Amino acid sequence: MQLKSAGVREERAPAAMPPRRPGRDLTQGSLLRSLLVLATPLLASSLVGGVLFQLVDLKLVSGLGADATTAVVVTNQSIRQLFFMLVMGASFGAQGLIARSIGAGQRDAADHAAGQVIVLGALVSGVVAVVGAAFPAQILASMNVSPAVLEVGTPYVRLALMLSFGLVFGVLFGAILNGAGDTTTPFFISIVQTAVSLVAEWCLMFGRLGLPALGIRGAAFGLGIGQSVGIALALAVLFSGRARVHLRRHHLRPDPALLARIAALSWPPALQMIGGFLVTVFFLRTMGDFGEKAQAAYSIGLRLGMVGPMLAFPLAGASAILVGQSLGSGNVPRAWRALFVGLGAHATLLWTVGAAVALFRTQILQVFSTDPEVVRIGSELMLFQAGSFFAWGLYFVFFRALQAAGDVTVSMLLSLGSSLLVTLPLGLALARSHGPTGVFTAGLVGSVVVTTLTGLWVATGRWTRRFRVTPSAHA
Repeated sequence: MQLKSAGVREERAPAAMPPRRPGRDLTQGSLLRSLLVLATPLLASSLVGGVLFQLVDLKLVSGLGADATTAVVVTNQSIRQLFFMLVMGASFGAQGLIARSIGAGQRDAADHAAGQVIVLGALVSGVVAVVGAAFPAQILASMNVSPAVLEVGTPYVRLALMLSFGLVFGVLFGAILNGAGDTTTPFFISIVQTAVSLVAEWCLMFGRLGLPALGIRGAAFGLGIGQSVGIALALAVLFSGRARVHLRRHHLRPDPALLARIAALSWPPALQMIGGFLVTVFFLRTMGDFGEKAQAAYSIGLRLGMVGPMLAFPLAGASAILVGQSLGSGNVPRAWRALFVGLGAHATLLWTVGAAVALFRTQILQVFSTDPEVVRIGSELMLFQAGSFFAWGLYFVFFRALQAAGDVTVSMLLSLGSSLLVTLPLGLALARSHGPTGVFTAGLVGSVVVTTLTGLWVATGRWTRRFRVTPSAHA
């Protein structure tokens, strides 16, 4: 489907505007070199904005005590993640749409799509803020936390959700620029955003530099301040006219046809991610039945377990950009080659991280908890997570390539089927007989099943069929 059919008008940029930065042509040349050019800033962004922030933030929050730590981790790894998955679904759809438009040479269509992605983000942010302001205690209580965690964490939930516009727009701005082939600008923005967020959190949590000590509230305010700075920088870039995507005010007028098109591409990956996420949330709630220490260990282990995917996922994202632009230009063989190059690089990195996690899991846990029981349960979880990394090393590239091609339904069905028909029932059954170990086992089995099924679908090649025509037919 062409973007013109969704209400996009082809427009000529005013002559007075500065020229756009041309960037690298990703539809030709060495795929490995292009992958590295794209992935290096993405990986650096993930290290700074993901791994570094997660670890330092967790260390800062741990200074507020076990109840505050559990409240923050449960909120960020479960409640806030639910809304984050919706935004990630929109970002995957937007990135694929913009990448195919750029590959087909339709830059005006890419600009218009980017504007509508911002409109969609504003709508999502508004809904999340209203829900967070109205029902913070009820939302946190649904996670089966202790009364002490509920009391400490309710103000954090309210603020975190009301300020989630920073998270929403940060993800969407990254998807817009990445889809156009610009992964460097989001990296520089992430450096500034992370530095501002951590300094603001430290000051507001503990009353440094003359600021009030707000405790757990300071964690939410500090993150919101950093993300607001990131949004301001991203908007300045997109409206400057020099980036590979150029936003103008008329692009922000709602276009129902294109919004519907973006939503159609966004809801399957969002539902796919939410399905797996809800299983994790259910297991997090189940861990509460085994005691506060078990739930704390699971919470900390989940956050630490995100380090591996955060390191490797940028490679999957870079592979998706190459696949999308190759398909947009009508070069299906190049899209296949991009997939295989991405698989090799991504699997190598994530498998290496998995081996390191398995070897040093106890030492890693001891940095964040001195409780022997928390360390014991958490290190066992991380061993199973390391095993899952060997499946995720392939899976992330599989489903990101499918999303880049606009083939979002089958991978969603496979993921939901694996989560609801394999991981969840197996986890419930094994939890009764093996306790926390049963939950960990189910997660590992589910990762292997969904990777195998998705890989078989990719091997059929059906996701490339509609691109085996002329390049102009595929935006």
